[in-house]
Amino acid sequence: MRSTNWGLSLMLSGTLALAPSLMHAMTATPVPDRDQLVRSVRHELVMMPFYSVFDNLSFRVDGNTVTLLGEVTRPTLKTGATRVVERIPGVAKVTNQIEVLPLSSYDDRIRLAVLRAVYCQPALQRYSMGALPSIHIVVKNGNVSLEGAVSSETDKNLAYLYANGVPGVFSLTNNLRVG
Repeated sequence: MRSTNWGLSLMLSGTLALAPSLMHAMTATPVPDRDQLVRSVRHELVMMPFYSVFDNLSFRVDGNTVTLLGEVTRPTLKTGATRVVERIPGVAKVTNQIEVLPLSSYDDRIRLAVLRAVYCQPALQRYSMGALPSIHIVVKNGNVSLEGAVSSETDKNLAYLYANGVPGVFSLTNNLRVG
């Protein structure tokens, strides 16, 4: 009888020794599915107030670290992006590499001119539909970059052609993706 109590005591002490690690395993934040994390980050960035056609936000997910990339016209958009992504369950670290574009009335005029040149064309008007147009216009010191996605190579080339006709543009880069 005495030996069974000693065996029971040994079994209980072994269980109690494992209890902290079991509790940690049960309470640790589960690592989310990568696809779910990508969808959550994309959703949070697109839903940000003041994110416009003149901003370009992108990101990279490495495990539970999110790296924010792109260019924005407002400094508050850069800090806000970090804030909203940090709150996503499963994100442990956010590295913000977003560039805040310099204030320039010259660049503002080019932004509006390129916007009109691209989105006023009947063939490209469908890209202006929705809360956030799919063709983004990034202007820095007179240099224009078209970012985003279009549905065909023809639309990509048309956007470039119309934007290239805007006076005052020093250079134009067409980074539009087809798909």
